[in-house]
Amino acid sequence: MRVLDGKAAEAYVRKLEERGSRLEGIEPAVRKIVEDVKLHRDRALLRYAREFDRLGAKQSLRVSDAEMGAALDAAPPELVSALRTAQKRIRQFCEWQKPKEWTRSANGISLGQLVRPLDSVGCYVPGGRFPLVSTLLMTVIPAQVAGVKNINVVSPNPSPQVLAAAALLGVREFFRVGGAQAIAALAYGTDAIKRVDKIVGPGNVYVTAAKKLVSFDCAIDMLAGPTEVVIVSDAGNPVFIAADLVAQAEHDPETLAVFITRSKKLAAAVVEEIREGGQGRPPLNENTIAKQSIDSRGAVLIANTRKQAFDWANRIAPEHITISRRDLPLVQNAGSVFIGDYSAQAAGDYASGPNHVLPTAGAARFRGGLSVLDFVKIITVQELSPKGLRRMAGPIVTLAETEGLRAHADSIRVRCANA
Repeated sequence: MRVLDGKAAEAYVRKLEERGSRLEGIEPAVRKIVEDVKLHRDRALLRYAREFDRLGAKQSLRVSDAEMGAALDAAPPELVSALRTAQKRIRQFCEWQKPKEWTRSANGISLGQLVRPLDSVGCYVPGGRFPLVSTLLMTVIPAQVAGVKNINVVSPNPSPQVLAAAALLGVREFFRVGGAQAIAALAYGTDAIKRVDKIVGPGNVYVTAAKKLVSFDCAIDMLAGPTEVVIVSDAGNPVFIAADLVAQAEHDPETLAVFITRSKKLAAAVVEEIREGGQGRPPLNENTIAKQSIDSRGAVLIANTRKQAFDWANRIAPEHITISRRDLPLVQNAGSVFIGDYSAQAAGDYASGPNHVLPTAGAARFRGGLSVLDFVKIITVQELSPKGLRRMAGPIVTLAETEGLRAHADSIRVRCANA
């Protein structure tokens, strides 16, 4: 893990500002898959599912209710209990997030907003090395709270644990397909999978590239990249700091793990703790993925001032950031904020309540994490009485004529003349 200060630290941050979704190299191959599924529908989808997703010759794309139910029945009691706890907390947080309808009236003008759920969404749950039950919870529950009627889940070679979680949430449309082919099926529809209004959830670079390609035809949440963790502290517990950096680093060999501090003593302690392990944690070299990440993309940045530390942090715009409570006003760009020594980032990954589908690659500059807001539409409402229209007529006519849109102005005049 590199330790950088001065110009070297500034150069490192500047380079991170330029990071983004590097998808150009795989887009031609992904475009071929997307167009194939769009044109040949189930025939192409089945072919790719058998080639890439380990779909058995006798397996159907759709997972039956009975199979999901059996997975839940067979799940260990401690897993079911954990799923119930997590889903309860995530659901409550989503209820708190849900936007409200409102109306305000004055001087003959009534304004307001309606909140309407999307009709259908597709939730992508990665297959990969581990059964990502948490991603199923984090994508399905906010859609349910928003009131989305049709929720389709896609996941390549889903594990029994993921199917158990789906059964617990009452998922009825679950398909064992992943990759670019799953994204294409959700975006354009096939015989087996209905077209959806929006696709959410993280995936590998092929999934991300496919989401980018279909985004003009189907809404998406964000283009997800490797996990990112930033911790800013001058007096934190080095054991806890190291534990969080390593924990997030084990997601992916490309994870970005950065510790920013003004204390060279704390920096040295954190680096030593990461390397040697301790208090039940094995040495870094025993965690292959985390070691790759820390070695290739890990860094400790030594700041001169608190202002410089948060200037760097906000320019990085990380997915996760841990800070002290007094520094909360200084956070401008981040996917999710964790405050204090005991707010482990893993708590947010699973069960504290806020969503763990978060912006990466600097996207926290312009959006937050997945939320109920991603699954609803805010529809504005306006009602003007004759009195209200007359009050507004002058400015409206002036602005319309300024833009050269005479018919717009006439549509106001004719009403005022007959009010």
